[in-house]
Amino acid sequence: MSSTLGHGLDLPKSIDQRARERFVSSFRAYILNDLAGQLRDDYEANVAPELGVPQGGVEVHRALLGRESFARYSSLRCAAQEMVWRSVIEEVEGAADHLQGAFRKVTETPKGSLKLDPALKLPRYYDRVDVHLMPGNYQGRGEVDDLAPGAIYDNGFNVFAFGAMGRQHNDIGMSMANFARLRFPGLRPRVVVDVGCTIGHNTLPWKQVFPEAEVHGIDASAACLRYAHGRAESLKVAAHFRQGLSSSLAFADSSVDVVFSSMFLHELPPEEIRAFLKEAHRVLRPGGIMLHMELPPNGALAPFDAFYLDWDSYYNNEPHYKEFRDLDYQTLCIEAGFAKDDFFQSVMPRYTYVSEQDFSRAIGLDAKFDADTGRLSDSIQWFGFGAVRQ
Repeated sequence: MSSTLGHGLDLPKSIDQRARERFVSSFRAYILNDLAGQLRDDYEANVAPELGVPQGGVEVHRALLGRESFARYSSLRCAAQEMVWRSVIEEVEGAADHLQGAFRKVTETPKGSLKLDPALKLPRYYDRVDVHLMPGNYQGRGEVDDLAPGAIYDNGFNVFAFGAMGRQHNDIGMSMANFARLRFPGLRPRVVVDVGCTIGHNTLPWKQVFPEAEVHGIDASAACLRYAHGRAESLKVAAHFRQGLSSSLAFADSSVDVVFSSMFLHELPPEEIRAFLKEAHRVLRPGGIMLHMELPPNGALAPFDAFYLDWDSYYNNEPHYKEFRDLDYQTLCIEAGFAKDDFFQSVMPRYTYVSEQDFSRAIGLDAKFDADTGRLSDSIQWFGFGAVRQ
């Protein structure tokens, strides 16, 4: 992990604070690599021979319950997740004046824009739990000028990802934007919309890869959007952030060239996923693309790998994680109005960690899922799917 975030809303940190964050980050890396490996070894050596051929991840989960390896892994992973937020909350709350001052400075002459909707009613699925065990969730306490939830998420994510997402946590956005550039060489987007953008870390790469495009980030959290706006301005990237819901995009019919999301669909109940995909189809121009970075579907994975990725649904306040991944992604796109033959999917390496030649070669292959697809590890691969609007 990097000790700095590389933008103008970064916080001054003491040596003790940096050490605390590094410890928690290293602890998470140990759990998700070493302990996860031990859990798999125990399953393959001692559980699988008795279990036979499981039908899916649920059966693997049931077979592991009560085993020491599973209890150790799960308890430590839950503890580490809570430690992520505890390691940064006090720091962020103690730097409220610094954040406000930095925000005012970087937004004095904005390149982009921020549009909030005080009347927006947050849906129940959004505010009923603290997603990812993040205290206060994405919206915090609801103060008009609050920046804390965005700063907590940004600093916490830096600890959480232990360097796997790149210095500015933008590797997903860089990977997906460059996938679109290489997979669809005729694409010349005028308008790109990132839905569920949180702090805009995967929004800005679209402007960097397609500098002529008008890039928008949509989210329900006013606090995260304020932080996203300040973050973008400090990086001198013109992006437009607007508060809204995925089920009702504030764009005219056939007015958008790319509708994008990253790790967002699994936050939604299935009916909201379907509503969002229909909205994506509505706002896309002919020839435009819908692209979602997500975790691969359960039906395409080996049972243990499906169980491993579904762990969050049971233990990390991700109530819709599994039910989304149990769906068929192509069918979702067809139901939204896209043609069957216009569906696509791909597995790709992290763009900022490989050569463009290797990246381009990888996205030209059929999606081949393995144990590292979507799994936060040193050898992670991203998965993306979507459809072209005819």
